Amino acid sequence: MSSQFQLKWVIDDSNAEVLLREFLKKNEISRTALTDIKFKGGLLLVNDEEVNVRYRLQNRDVVTVIFPPENPSEGVKGEDIPLTILYEDEFILVVNKPAGMNTIPSREHPVGSLANALVGYYQRIGLQATSHIVTRLDRDTSGIVLIAKHRHVHHLFSMMQQSGQVKRTYEAFAGGSIVADNGTIEEPIGRKVDSIIEREVRSDGQYACTHYRVIERHSGFTYIELVLETGRTHQIRVHMSFMGHPLLGDDLYGGVTTLIRRQALHCKKIEFIHPLQREIMIFTAPLPPEMRKIVEADPH
Repeated sequence: MSSQFQLKWVIDDSNAEVLLREFLKKNEISRTALTDIKFKGGLLLVNDEEVNVRYRLQNRDVVTVIFPPENPSEGVKGEDIPLTILYEDEFILVVNKPAGMNTIPSREHPVGSLANALVGYYQRIGLQATSHIVTRLDRDTSGIVLIAKHRHVHHLFSMMQQSGQVKRTYEAFAGGSIVADNGTIEEPIGRKVDSIIEREVRSDGQYACTHYRVIERHSGFTYIELVLETGRTHQIRVHMSFMGHPLLGDDLYGGVTTLIRRQALHCKKIEFIHPLQREIMIFTAPLPPEMRKIVEADPH
């Protein structure tokens, strides 16, 4: 039982006489989670005694929610792949993903993904969980990825993402010289009609907003910082190409590949409030060597 994910609260006056159902709803335990707890091996305890959601809370009650055990996804095989872990606690993981690694397996790359690495890591540390990746990156984009260790924590992060509370900052090399020192691109993005992979700016696409700031101008490219208001597939790559400044190395969207053979895009920073500990968390990852050497070879 101790290996199952659980949450615990001590009730104070503000929640005395409140039904357990209402208290759990206020603490973002979803109806789906409650159904799973009831039918799939979880427990609701008050003062170590099993109760149902109609229990009326009293001051100093200790409420424990024990979630059902998670079954690792059968479709994702655990692999012994090194992870660069920037932070870990019982609820979350923050890792620095290298370029060339899928976030999740694909038909073209069924193994070697971050999800495979996570399942393998969980097997080695004895954690019965599947991979809950909160912030995905394209295969050839490097940088910070946020991972929840349990589906409930993933649920909390999903709600935070919808309200813009998970902030990511990127660095990129855009082709040509961007004139304005900073700006905002608000252009809708949708799937290109004749492609299952490629996206494009199109009037019937989803709203997408990207803020950029010039860090340095180099010969042939501009080193920029980007912050996303939305998280559309390929958003930065599509918006920069639409501006006439496709990312270096991004041959899908018109970028030149003489200096780098993958899109020059790196997630350098993530900021969020820990969904359970309520602390502000900020993590950074430096430019990877293959991007850093391009800057160093062309002093601005």
